[in-house]
Amino acid sequence: MYSISKKIKIGKKALVQKDRFINDETIPAAVTQFTCCECGHENTVEISPYQSGFPIFQIYNEDKVLSRSELLRNQMVTETSQRMQHYGELTVNDLPTLYFGTHCTSCSTNYICIFSYGEKQPSLEILNISGIWEYQEIE
Repeated sequence: MYSISKKIKIGKKALVQKDRFINDETIPAAVTQFTCCECGHENTVEISPYQSGFPIFQIYNEDKVLSRSELLRNQMVTETSQRMQHYGELTVNDLPTLYFGTHCTSCSTNYICIFSYGEKQPSLEILNISGIWEYQEIE
């Protein structure tokens, strides 16, 4: 799990086994698998609430890694509703949104995972994985 600082180009979206975790399903971590688009290997991703990930703002701030339009076009995030703007301009389900880079343990293809985590309503904590996309760094 790492942050991405170079410009990237988004590729195919990987098949994710489970993308929504509610309340105790996230304790101590939400664990799911995704299938590599290149070699078909099953990879495991473990997301620990309040420990995993980096703010999505780092990705689209000054178009350093990806532009807002690329994030929206690839349906990685949506524009945040007016009442939840304190979480940022772009979110997943109007909750605090994070990302991290990972790779296939078999063929080393790079992937970006985008997810949100927070309290949707009192006593309802949701971790929602928007998706896991392969990417390539742009030189």
